[in-house]
Amino acid sequence: MTTTTKRATVLERCGVAPPDAAGEMAEQRLPLTYFDMMWLYFSPIKRLLFYKHPCSATHFRESIIPKLKNSLSQTLSHYLPLAGNFLYPLDSGFPELRYVPGDSVTVTFSESSEAFDFNFMTGNQPRPADEFHDFVPNLPEPKIDSDSSFKLFPVLAIQVNLFPETGISVAVTNHHIVGDASSIVRFIKAWSSASKLGHSAENFVPPFYDRSVIVDPNARRANILWNQMKAFKIGSLPSNFPTNRVRSTFVLQKQNIESLKNLVLAKDPGLIHLSSFTVTIAYIWSCFARSAEESGEEIDENEPQYFGFAADARSRLDPPAPATYFGNCLAFVVAESTHGRLKAEDGFIATAEIIGDLIRKKVNKEELVRDADEWLVKYGPLYGKRCYGVSGSPKFDLYDTDFGWGNPKKFEAISIDGESYSISLCKSREFEGGLEIGVSFPKKKMDAFQAVFYDGLKI
Repeated sequence: MTTTTKRATVLERCGVAPPDAAGEMAEQRLPLTYFDMMWLYFSPIKRLLFYKHPCSATHFRESIIPKLKNSLSQTLSHYLPLAGNFLYPLDSGFPELRYVPGDSVTVTFSESSEAFDFNFMTGNQPRPADEFHDFVPNLPEPKIDSDSSFKLFPVLAIQVNLFPETGISVAVTNHHIVGDASSIVRFIKAWSSASKLGHSAENFVPPFYDRSVIVDPNARRANILWNQMKAFKIGSLPSNFPTNRVRSTFVLQKQNIESLKNLVLAKDPGLIHLSSFTVTIAYIWSCFARSAEESGEEIDENEPQYFGFAADARSRLDPPAPATYFGNCLAFVVAESTHGRLKAEDGFIATAEIIGDLIRKKVNKEELVRDADEWLVKYGPLYGKRCYGVSGSPKFDLYDTDFGWGNPKKFEAISIDGESYSISLCKSREFEGGLEIGVSFPKKKMDAFQAVFYDGLKI
């Protein structure tokens, strides 16, 4: 039986499990590390890929859907935790990830209405944010396991949508507790390769699950954070829908990035850490501040503002964890300034100096996780304040994710629709050495930001 929404008809909703051979394995349990614990209450991560691939409804049903199901099942044999659940203790105990034979991933296959303008919605210009949400799944509702006194939270959901005779979208929603961008992007790429080739790629390297590489004697740090986190009640975070926002993509080409770097070096030639990431975040943050008044916001000059980002700690642990380590392995880094400083004429340069110096001092083996015991105490109070964040990284490129239909035409980080001050960041699809910045704001705020962003590049 099909169901219809404003923009999509659900053709099929099913559970896709690992193959029988994998499903007959003993259950797999993974304890949470202190890296995982910080993401207990974080909103689900939602990624959406659009592919230009003219395809009939018949071909979609008879060929593409079976191939995607089969390749997903194959891939899950290597990624059993994604088919399982996050177990949250209702009484005593410690949270963990668990897969048991019979667990599966909920997958939705849908077809869009003719009203959806594929080419417009895959552009960079402002587009209604709500238009995307029919093509992105929510995680299934949690269930109570009365035998074990755990609440079971599914950690992955997938939706594949057909735009008749135009294209296909693939959306992946995951609970952050199961893994960071490195882990989930590796899974998506493994699935896409299996779909395209009919089997795993020859260079496929299985995920690494051994938690002992995260050095934490007697799980001291994990227990500290768990005892702090369990004071809060876990539950489904409220859905801010409709969002009444627009989404836009801003591109910094290589020459833009070099020009921004040169501006900083002209003022501070000795700045050591002046990467593309540094100047991009500094530029976006200063643009936010300079456009605030134009959008109608009244902010005190001395109001503190923050920009937080996560650094992959795998190679920075001692000893390092493998690049294929599956789970969360991110450390928190937060820059601080004031509204007046950010919006000043030299606000971009000053902000680049703050971020560059912070990365130089903090993102290294000695300092990155030194204060992990205090992450919640230090950064928890920033919730609700003017604290910006970034989702994604140029290191995790989804624009080469080919399911057999070529590379994506557009990537959208849908999660930022639910955040007040978050952006997405990834490699540019069109420009070598460029970056794409995804922004989701109310229209008045977007118009003001867009004007400041482009005006500042006239250098």
